[in-house]
Amino acid sequence: MTGLVEAEPGLRIDPTERIDLLLRDLRGSRSGLTTREAERRLIHYGPNMLQRRARRSWRRDLVRQFTHPLALLLWVAAALAAAVGIVPVAIAIVIVIGINAAFAFAQERHAEQAVEALAAYLPMRAKVVRDGEITEIEATGVVPGDVLVIAEGDRICADARLLDGGIEVDLSELTGESMPVYRSADTVDAGVPLAQARELVFSGTSCTEGEARGVVFATGMHTELGRIAALSERVEADESPLEHQVRRVAWLIALISVVLAVAFIPLAMLGAGLSPINSVVFAVGLLVGNVPEGLLPVITLALAIGVRDLARRGAVVKRLSAVETLGSTDVICTDKTGTLTENRMRVVTIDTTTGTYDPHAPTTRRDPTLARVATVMAACNNARLADNGAAVGDPTELALLAAATALGQQVDGERERYRQRLFHFDPVRKRMSTVDADENGRLEVHTKGAPESLLPLCTAELGADGSVRPLSPHRREQLAELVDHRARQGLRMLAVAARELPGSATALSRERAEQDLVLFGLIGMEDPPRPEVAEAVQQCHTAGIRVIVITGDHGLTAAAVADQLGITRGTPIVITGAELDRMSEDELDESLAGTAELIFARTSPEAKLRIADALRAAGHVVAMTGDGVNDAPALRRADIGVAMGRSGTDVAREAATMVLTDDNFATITAAIKAGRRVYDNIRKFICYIFAHTTPEVTPLLVFALSGGAVPLPLTVMQLLAFDVGTETLPALALGREAAEPGLMHRPPRKRSESVIRTPMLLRAWLFLGVIAAVLAMAGFFFVLLHGGWHPGDPTGPGTPLHHTYQQATTMTFFGMVAGQIGTAFAARTDQASLRSIGVLSNRLLLWGITFELALAGAIIYVPVLQRLLGTAALAPAMLAFTLPYPFIVWGADELRRWLLRRRGAVPATEHPSTVRGPRSRPYAISGGDRHYRQ
Repeated sequence: MTGLVEAEPGLRIDPTERIDLLLRDLRGSRSGLTTREAERRLIHYGPNMLQRRARRSWRRDLVRQFTHPLALLLWVAAALAAAVGIVPVAIAIVIVIGINAAFAFAQERHAEQAVEALAAYLPMRAKVVRDGEITEIEATGVVPGDVLVIAEGDRICADARLLDGGIEVDLSELTGESMPVYRSADTVDAGVPLAQARELVFSGTSCTEGEARGVVFATGMHTELGRIAALSERVEADESPLEHQVRRVAWLIALISVVLAVAFIPLAMLGAGLSPINSVVFAVGLLVGNVPEGLLPVITLALAIGVRDLARRGAVVKRLSAVETLGSTDVICTDKTGTLTENRMRVVTIDTTTGTYDPHAPTTRRDPTLARVATVMAACNNARLADNGAAVGDPTELALLAAATALGQQVDGERERYRQRLFHFDPVRKRMSTVDADENGRLEVHTKGAPESLLPLCTAELGADGSVRPLSPHRREQLAELVDHRARQGLRMLAVAARELPGSATALSRERAEQDLVLFGLIGMEDPPRPEVAEAVQQCHTAGIRVIVITGDHGLTAAAVADQLGITRGTPIVITGAELDRMSEDELDESLAGTAELIFARTSPEAKLRIADALRAAGHVVAMTGDGVNDAPALRRADIGVAMGRSGTDVAREAATMVLTDDNFATITAAIKAGRRVYDNIRKFICYIFAHTTPEVTPLLVFALSGGAVPLPLTVMQLLAFDVGTETLPALALGREAAEPGLMHRPPRKRSESVIRTPMLLRAWLFLGVIAAVLAMAGFFFVLLHGGWHPGDPTGPGTPLHHTYQQATTMTFFGMVAGQIGTAFAARTDQASLRSIGVLSNRLLLWGITFELALAGAIIYVPVLQRLLGTAALAPAMLAFTLPYPFIVWGADELRRWLLRRRGAVPATEHPSTVRGPRSRPYAISGGDRHYRQ
């Protein structure tokens, strides 16, 4: 990355040249662009975004639908039919392939567009100076010449030259280096690679600390990140574990079907005495009957629907496969502030040497000591009041600003004018400091932070008379006891201190500034728990999910909140960050595997990564919440990284798999419940689809094993009509089934569990399928025998029994449809009774069945379809014969489920695949607020 930069085709600039020359080349200024000029440049330069070269073309997606294993199986069937001269059947199968491919293509494109549309929930934003004012816009609207305003936690969206300020920048996505580097407008590096120029920042990198402004010199594909992206030729999308499992099953079905078909051709010819033509017809029917055509598109659509439903609940999932992972989550590592609590901080106590005060109480007297505390709260603060009176900033700092205002401290826009230095909040140090000048030019350091972090730096305390007195060991013990007492009340504690600073602040280091401080007071803040979280926590407990709260707060504060919400149900063991750092990996694994309830307190964001690693190494599926820049590694490492949509940084949201638009823990629980529901529904419609294999193959077996004495009970054309016309809509409806009772009363499924399991196949093929097959064949023989048929009688065209035979095959077709309706109702629940979920509660299924019956009626009674498919009109008595079919199929399965529940073989509240074993009681940990996680 050296030399000139092409800001646009034909325009090459040197971003390291003198700033006045760079502004001239960019036709910009330090005061930014006007809105009209920016709009013109946006038309000229185009949107600030990378071109998506990796996206598959629609043509390739469409071709893929014709070549997946189930489609290849149908191609083999069509080729066999054509080879022996059954051209109408061959044409019909090709039409079926086309219909299935079009449907699957439409569903996959719809699913892809649905996920991409979720990006509208989380547009990347940027602050720029437009018309002389700081304005927040979508990052795609940034143009060369814009002045970017960059702050801690921002994702830098364009290449820029800094105009003022200094920031720490994470360049790892550009250079691979993990340590942040310092970039400042005061340094100018010429003749070095651009990535090393200390006055430049680049698109795709992240600001981890500080504030600065910079003029944009390249956007979109002209940035350094864009040039790297241009080198990438093609990236294939990863297949989710669920898709991989289903594809493997599809190949297995294809292999079994081909083997069966090939094996039954000589068996039909030699054993049953069928002609070669009839043997091939049999093989074609066998192949078609074994193909679950709707399997792949229905699964894709079910996942997409799950993603959209979660978005409406406030959980934006960024990829389809995450819905499947949510269903197996068994550990939630959650923040406390803003996630378990309302993030609505309020200062309720201020303790000084003169007493304890409520700053918002009208009776609070204004003494000098309290006024000094208010001064520090207002000065060491980055929150601000907007022109309309609304406050903007971190909730903790907003609470301090409100308390300072209540105590009579003037809070206005002049604060920055007196500020000389800013030492940002450090999650390791757990404190923040500013160096401010008063009206006479005297400098003073103002510091606030966690008491255990700040008190060791204090050598004195402000007395009741305004004098400074040394902090004795006895007084330190009193203060420690006071902090613990307030923390047990669930209050979040801060200490504020200050000292006069001789000399200049220009070359002052943080270590020199934050020493020999004078303690002014202790501040207690209240952040009430969210009312809906307690119920969500209870659901996690009953679902076997551990709730681990990893917090930067005081351990007693976290314990009080955890107790209020029911996360802990006894006396928890509190592990501080310092204790965690001293733990070996084996000791941490032992603590997490034990039965004691734990709270990790005063931990750094790096501790989240270590805890996530330990849990995943033990085989857990982990959901990890976070909102800060330093939370990003843990969010990436967790199975489900959960970022905060409101309080979270751009970096955290980008690293996460799921973003909570309401920052609410209860939404995580709702997402897990939805993930379990989607997974269960996928299993339901897979069972529904597979249950049709037995009744589709049975007529062919009856025909073959009778040696032709029994005419073919179902023609291949009718079988194709059954597969394509009547199966898909009910399967889609099962994908929208409501959660089954007891869904959150069973432990999470294992990560390695297959979606298609032996008990499900046995239920589909040998129970529901056998019942439906027997009923369909009963209808066939009922019509034949009633019409005077005897085994071996001819039924071909021109024979007296031909019309009766057509009615009999039609009866088989309609009997399968009737049995399919019963199967659909039976598949709605795995363990519970249908009554418990509501017989008519799934309206989409009722509409699907209505369509199915209407289509079946058309196939039976419309003359054109009769001639095409070989059907004949059924008499009312025949229809009446099939009327009990749905109730027989559903009733048999209802009885089976009742017996299972009665015998206790599979409790209704437990998943059959759950692995038994010792499990510690659910316990909770909290934390990771972005600012002042004291």
